[in-house]
Amino acid sequence: MNRWILAYDGYEPAAERLREALCTLGNGYFATRGAAPESSADGTHYPGTYVAGCYDRLTARIGEQIADNADLVNVPNWLPLTFRAAGGEWFDLDRASEEGRLLSYEQELDLRRGVLTRLLRCRDAAGRTFRLAQRRIVSMDDPHLAALQTTIVPEDWTGVLEVRSALDGRVANTGVARYQNLPAEHLSREKPDEPNDPELSCVKTTTVSSGIGIAVAARTRSSEPAERARHAEPGWAAQDLRVEVREGAAVTIEKVAAVFTSRDRAIEEHGRAALAAARSADAFEGLLERHELAWAHLWRRAQLRLDHADVQRVLNLHVFHVLQTVSPHSVELDVGVPARGLHGEAYRGHVFWDELFILPFLTMRFPEIAKALLMYRYRRLPAARRAAAATGRRGAMYPWQSAADGREETQRVHLNPRSGRWLPDHSHLQRHVGLTIAHNVWRFYEATGDIEFLAEYGTEIIWEIARYFADLAGYDRSIDRYRIRGVMGPDEYHDAYPGRDEAGLDDNAYTNVLTAWLLRRALDALALLPEDRRTELRERLALTREEITRFEDVRRRLYVPFHHGVISQFEGYDDLEELDWARYRERYGDIRRLDRILEAEGDSTNRYKASKQADVLMLFYVLTPRELDEVLRHLGYEHGPDLIARTTAYYLPRTCHGSTLSSLVHAWILASTDGDQAWRVFREALGSDLEDAQHGTTAEGVHLGAMAGTVDLVQRCYAGMTTQGGTLHLNPRLPTAIGELRLGLRYRGHWGIDLTCRQDRLKVTLRPGAALPVRIAFAEETVLIQPGDSWETPLQNGRTPPITGE
Repeated sequence: MNRWILAYDGYEPAAERLREALCTLGNGYFATRGAAPESSADGTHYPGTYVAGCYDRLTARIGEQIADNADLVNVPNWLPLTFRAAGGEWFDLDRASEEGRLLSYEQELDLRRGVLTRLLRCRDAAGRTFRLAQRRIVSMDDPHLAALQTTIVPEDWTGVLEVRSALDGRVANTGVARYQNLPAEHLSREKPDEPNDPELSCVKTTTVSSGIGIAVAARTRSSEPAERARHAEPGWAAQDLRVEVREGAAVTIEKVAAVFTSRDRAIEEHGRAALAAARSADAFEGLLERHELAWAHLWRRAQLRLDHADVQRVLNLHVFHVLQTVSPHSVELDVGVPARGLHGEAYRGHVFWDELFILPFLTMRFPEIAKALLMYRYRRLPAARRAAAATGRRGAMYPWQSAADGREETQRVHLNPRSGRWLPDHSHLQRHVGLTIAHNVWRFYEATGDIEFLAEYGTEIIWEIARYFADLAGYDRSIDRYRIRGVMGPDEYHDAYPGRDEAGLDDNAYTNVLTAWLLRRALDALALLPEDRRTELRERLALTREEITRFEDVRRRLYVPFHHGVISQFEGYDDLEELDWARYRERYGDIRRLDRILEAEGDSTNRYKASKQADVLMLFYVLTPRELDEVLRHLGYEHGPDLIARTTAYYLPRTCHGSTLSSLVHAWILASTDGDQAWRVFREALGSDLEDAQHGTTAEGVHLGAMAGTVDLVQRCYAGMTTQGGTLHLNPRLPTAIGELRLGLRYRGHWGIDLTCRQDRLKVTLRPGAALPVRIAFAEETVLIQPGDSWETPLQNGRTPPITGE
């Protein structure tokens, strides 16, 4: 099996939208789904193109509520290209397939080179046979360019070949069925100007409410002399080429597209910029050469190698899609990382907490990209402050879903497709997204040592989030502890207590424990700053000794519920009913969306000890055992040995994995207690998108957090790597299925740290450079490695002894 190729043999209409998502090509600025160029949006195909950060807001009435939705806009489609013999019908993939005239079909995504290839043979209604080879790129070298090369061979006829190359701005956001009753027309369209150059076309549109101008220009060339005719209407421009062809002789059509918006830098006007870029772009082979070089540089920095070909191929696919969504081109953009990538319209292209699973991979490979994503959050700190103030709280309250300006974008109603009912949606109560942002800032500092970022931006983010949670915590005199009420944890199957009208839960353990952890980190961050900057920040934030004292008080007296020797998901969890799992599995089979099943029955997941995804267990994912132990001890909770094993054993059978992130977290946790089961769960997480485990959701956009998380699991969990206290901690625990793991990392100014883990040996090599030596902690040993040196040690039974606090 080729570790770099995702291949499909044969055309399957039912699987086409999934393939389109998995074969998306992008470069961090924009991405285009892997749709057939001759297709348009219908029940089988969905050719979407999305520009990072390009949102538009529309409103609609749903019952008695007004839905206010910001969408990542489906921008004009640059792909359209089809062909026919003169006088025949334009090639239609589905019609050819239905009528038995599609003779062969292959599609291949080359992950190493970022090239999508199609090979097909077909016969038209008059019996004429065509052979087609098509290659496509979205340039990783120039973020504004994409190109399509189509070679057509008339196998058994001579005559006139007609090719239509178009740009289509008559598109809408219709890629998600459950949004079908909501407004989808985000573009106003202009009548195209006719460029002086006969090879050029251009379409200009403007988003309806955000007023972003979008221009897509294309240059279409033929390898043989061609007659041309233009067709245009508002939002649509086409060129028809007529080429004399001979039996068996190939003709090649090259289409180079340029995408610009009015938000771009260093341009005067987006339409002229697009035309200029399309006009001056190299031919396909030149664009391809520089595109391949750019990908080669990315893969060099993303080095992660396993001696397991099947797993390696999927990990390569996951890295590929992460880097297509956020790349070095993202660094100069003000964008977050959408949970579903730039691959479709699910979740409306919003930014959630998924960066928790994405940033660790980026921080250790592309810290400049990770920093840019954190700056997206910093620029929205004023909006988070306003949101907190609107609820009567201090500090910053970040939204569960974010888009352009940092306001809360979470829907207040959602559709249950099983029952057809619109239901209240309380997921905006997942305040823990702020804890994630602060956690990401701190982990970024630990891995990079970037004290400048911490001083200028990071500490302010951490303090304002910590200030919000300290204020949210209310003192309960009856138990002499602070409590956080009316929130939701990561498990979205519990948003209220049974029988209560008001939404929210009390003392979600994940939220409370991370709050205690964060209050300590806020004090640490402030102490790390140079004295002058610390003084400035204290003045800017109006920090007082009384507030610092409150931080200390809250972090030592927050309430964490327990029952039966395990951490309770929230106060009152133990009072819920047990679900008859066997009965529901027997009746419904797949019960990952148990919430929809129960609601359609007139019931609710709020009544049961049944979780959508890891909640309490997320604590063991985001905190090291030492950190968690430290928090609980400072809170005064004596939890005894084997807390992780007990808690994991309790919640695993009560979780239905309705989120792709759930299996990932469970695989991580099980790696330290049950290696064989951990490997099985990891393989499930690995295939969640490739095999469309959620039954249709991947077609609406990949699950980027789960993709990045599987790579990070190999990087940090299997290598046992943490970055704390200026030290790189290593505690390898390779599954028996893996004989060797090789990683190339960046850490605290070092561009090259090579880590090799085998079942019996660990080796660390520092490439030559000017950075300071690296301190490595292994078992009970600490070593200092100089640039240009290596260090290695044997492992016992494939892993190191447990390191307290690792």
